[in-house]
Amino acid sequence: MKNKVVWITGASSGIGEALVYSYNKQGAKLILSSRNRDELYRVKSNCASPVTVHVLPLDLEDTASLEQKAADAMRIFGIIDLVIHSGGVSQRALALETPLSVEQKIMNINFWGTVTLSKAVLPMMIKQGGGQIVVISSLVGKFGTRLRSAYAASKHALHGYFDSLRAEVFDQNISLTIICPGFIKTNITINALNATGAKQGTMDEAQGNGMTPEACAAEIVRAVAAKREEVYIGGKETKGVLFKRLFPIRFSKFMRKAKVT
Repeated sequence: MKNKVVWITGASSGIGEALVYSYNKQGAKLILSSRNRDELYRVKSNCASPVTVHVLPLDLEDTASLEQKAADAMRIFGIIDLVIHSGGVSQRALALETPLSVEQKIMNINFWGTVTLSKAVLPMMIKQGGGQIVVISSLVGKFGTRLRSAYAASKHALHGYFDSLRAEVFDQNISLTIICPGFIKTNITINALNATGAKQGTMDEAQGNGMTPEACAAEIVRAVAAKREEVYIGGKETKGVLFKRLFPIRFSKFMRKAKVT
């Protein structure tokens, strides 16, 4: 990855932050994005080689601004080899108690923000001769669970969209990888939105006992280098994908009673 240009959204914490440090050590040139400018500069200052790290704040919910942000990102180094969509927000609320406005917020951040940035970057990648897009989805992009209806919908939508897109751009030297993490010990559950749109403020038990962001990032880096199409990362929860595929009724019954916070 030496001198390759990598743009990471959600770079101010969690998996995104861990990916920044990993690619920085490999000699990549980095563009860091999230809403929190101060945290992005903290991450930059913690890099082994901060001189090749550029901060570009953005808000994924503000989809109207993202095309310009993509143009700004391209101007920084003149090329973008790899985009990693790590920004997003989770949910901890019952569907019938969650207003449409909160559900739309989740969809805008997780789905439309990712799609809008990708569509803005792709023509530039095609013009330069190729590139790679990585979407951080979730195991909940493969099956649903209580308290995450809109979140699961946003992640399922990413799979449908980017599986289709992969088939459309494969002959233009564009590769697409979808990453499905399980329980990773980040602040995603603390920042998850409740029915009012406020942050939950607590760490889910399974998340607190999950894989470290650094271990997850290491697996992502390997998957990206191998240009794998879809990857499941985590502990025994990753077996849920196969469980649902082979025994859908049993899986459904299990998920009704499963502890999800």
